[in-house]
Amino acid sequence: MYCIRSRRIFFFFFLLTLSLSVRSQHQLDSIQYLDEVIITAKSYKEVIPAQKLTGEELRQLNSFSVADAIRYFSGIQIKDYGGIGGLKTVNIRSLGTHHVGVFYDGIQLGNAQNGQIDLGKFSLDNMEEISVYNGQKSDIFQPAKDFGSSGSIYLRSRTPAFNDGKDFNLKTTIKTGSFDLINPSLLYEHKLNDKISTSFNVELINSSGKYKYRYKRVYPNSDQVMYDTTAVRQNGDVYSSRLEGGLYGITSDGYWRFKTYFYDSNKGIPGAIVNNVWKNSQRQRDRNFFAQGSFQQSISPKYEIRGNVKYAYDYMNYVNPDTTLMLIDNTFKQQELYISIANKYAITNNWDIALSADMQYNTLRSDLDGFVFPKRLTTLIALASALEIGKIKMQGSLLTTLVRERINSGNAAQTGSVKSAPGKKEFTPAFFISYKPFSDQDLNIRAFYKNIFRMPTFNDLYYTDIGNIALKPEFTHQYNLGIQYGRQLQNWFIDQLQVQADAYYNKVTNKIVAVPKGSGQYRWMMMNLGEVEIRGVDMSTTTAHQLPFDLLLNIRLSYTYQEAQDFTKRSSEELQKITYGGQIPYIPWHSGSIIANLSYKSWHLNYSFIYVGERYHNSANIKANYEQPWYTHDMSLIRNFKVQNIDMRLAAEVNNLLSQDYEVVLNYPMPKRNYKISLTVEL
Repeated sequence: MYCIRSRRIFFFFFLLTLSLSVRSQHQLDSIQYLDEVIITAKSYKEVIPAQKLTGEELRQLNSFSVADAIRYFSGIQIKDYGGIGGLKTVNIRSLGTHHVGVFYDGIQLGNAQNGQIDLGKFSLDNMEEISVYNGQKSDIFQPAKDFGSSGSIYLRSRTPAFNDGKDFNLKTTIKTGSFDLINPSLLYEHKLNDKISTSFNVELINSSGKYKYRYKRVYPNSDQVMYDTTAVRQNGDVYSSRLEGGLYGITSDGYWRFKTYFYDSNKGIPGAIVNNVWKNSQRQRDRNFFAQGSFQQSISPKYEIRGNVKYAYDYMNYVNPDTTLMLIDNTFKQQELYISIANKYAITNNWDIALSADMQYNTLRSDLDGFVFPKRLTTLIALASALEIGKIKMQGSLLTTLVRERINSGNAAQTGSVKSAPGKKEFTPAFFISYKPFSDQDLNIRAFYKNIFRMPTFNDLYYTDIGNIALKPEFTHQYNLGIQYGRQLQNWFIDQLQVQADAYYNKVTNKIVAVPKGSGQYRWMMMNLGEVEIRGVDMSTTTAHQLPFDLLLNIRLSYTYQEAQDFTKRSSEELQKITYGGQIPYIPWHSGSIIANLSYKSWHLNYSFIYVGERYHNSANIKANYEQPWYTHDMSLIRNFKVQNIDMRLAAEVNNLLSQDYEVVLNYPMPKRNYKISLTVEL
C-alpha cells in the first residue's frame, strides 16, 4: 500500500510539472542560464579544486553510466560486477565505498541500509557535470551533510537554457548495440516565462546482458590449468526506466529548484562463477523515488541563506529461487526525510563565516526473519569560516554529529531482547589552505587535514544474526599536500597546460569487518577490528593543442600510486603473519587513464585508455590471491550535422577494442569487444 501511495505522489508531481509546461510564456531577448545566477555576495575560488568532467567532455566519452565516466579520475577505484545492470560502486583513495558521499543536484543520495550507492543507476544522458572532491567541497556555504564525507562526488544534471527566441528544447536519443541493447531517451525543456522553466526527462534500457567471455583458472600454487573455456554470460538481463521532472526559477537575488526522480528496474544477478556453476538465477527489483527542493537567496550584501528539503523512498526485492542453496525472497523498504538550512555572513571583504544545520530521519523495514525495524535521527551542525590574506586562502570547519536510534520489534521473536544501538555524538574538524607564491603565474600550493567518520549502516547494526549494536563509528584521518600549475603557452606545440599533483596519507581506524562468531565458521558478526593506512600520489595533466588544418587535440592524463596496507589484528597467528601489512583487496599499486579527443569541424575522434595494475583480492598477498593487471582501449567517432535546421549527432563506439579478457572483481568476467551506435536529434 505504501509503495502504491508513493507512486501516486510521484505521478502527481510529474503531472503538475507537465501541466505547467503547456502554459503561455514570455520570450526573452537573450540566452537564459538558470544555473548560473550570480548572487550579490562574493564567492571564493576553491582552495582545493575538484577533478571535473563537464558538457562536451562527458558526451564524447565511451561511457554508459556515471560509474563508467568516474573511472577516468585519479585516485578512484570502481568495483564493477559486470554487465549493463551489474552493481557498480566507487572508492576514493582506498578509504572505502561507505566513506564516499554522492550528491545529486546538491543533495546527498542516501542508503542507510548498506551505505552503498550504485552508480550504475545514473545515466549520462542528462548529466551536465561530474565533480570529485577529496576531503570535502571547499566551499563553506553548503549544507552540513556536505562536510560529512571523506570524499565527495557531485552529479549535476542539465539545467534548462534557451537560445534567442526559443521557448522550448527537445532532445531525443536512441542507442543500440551489443548485448541486444535498446536504449531510447527523451528530454523536453520548456520556458514558462522569463523566470521559470521546466524540464522532463525519460529513459528506458532493455538488454539481454549476454556476452561471450573467456574463463581460465589454474590450480592453487601451480601453473596447471583447471578451467579454460569460452562461455556466454547468463542472467544479466535488465529492464529499467528512469523519469525525472524539474522546475527551475530565479529571483532578483537568488534561485529555487524542485526536482522529482523515479527509477524502476528488474534485472538478473549473473553472480560469481565458482564451483563450475555458470549460471545463477537470482533476481532483483528496485524502485527508487525522491522529491527534493532547494533555494538560495541573498538577503543583503553581507548575508545569504540556502535551504534544502528531500523525501526519498527506496524499495528492493531480492529473490533466490534456487532451493538447492536456500530459498530467499526478501523485501526491504527505506524512507528518508531530510531538511537543511545554511547561512553565510561576510564579516569583512576577506572573511566569511557560515553556520549550517541539517536533520535527517531514516527508517528501514523488511520481511527478513528476525529483523527489527530501525529508525535513526541524525542532527548535523557545521560551523565554518573562510579567510583570504594576501596570497593565502584558508578554510576551516567543525562538524557536530548527533545520532539517536530506536527500533521496533519487527519480525524479532523475542521482543524483550531487542535493543537499539546507543546514541552517538562526534566532533570532527577540517582545515584547508592554499598559497599562490607568484601573482603573475597560475601556481598554487595547497594542503588539508580532515578528520571524519561514517556511521555503521543498519545492516552492520541490525542484520539478523550478524549485526552488532555495539559497533562504533569508523574514523578516517586525511592529510594532503599538493600543487597545481596552469599556463597559456604562445607559439608552442601545447597551447594550454594544466597540471595537478597531490601526495596524501590516510588512516582508517575502528574499521568495521566481519569476523567468525563463536566456533562456527559460517556464523559471522560485525566488529570494529580493522585498521588501514594509505599512502599515495595522484597526478593529472590536461593539454590543448592547436594543430594545422584546423585540427584541435585535447589530451587528459591521470595516474595514481597507492600503498594501502591492512594492519588489522587477527586472532589466528598464522593468518596474522600473511595478512598484516598486506595491500588491501582490489587496490592496485599503479593505475591511470588517457582521454584524447581530435576535432575537425563537425567531426570528433575520441580515444580512451584505462589501466589497472596488479592487485590482490584478499589482504593475504599470496600467489593464490593475485590478480593480473587489466586495461581497455575504447574509441568513438562522432559527427554533428544539420538536416533542415535540426541539429543531429551520430556516434559509433567500440569498447574494449582489443577484446581483452579481464575481471574487475574476482569471478565476475567483463565483456570482450562490444559496440554501440547512437543517434541524437535536437530541436
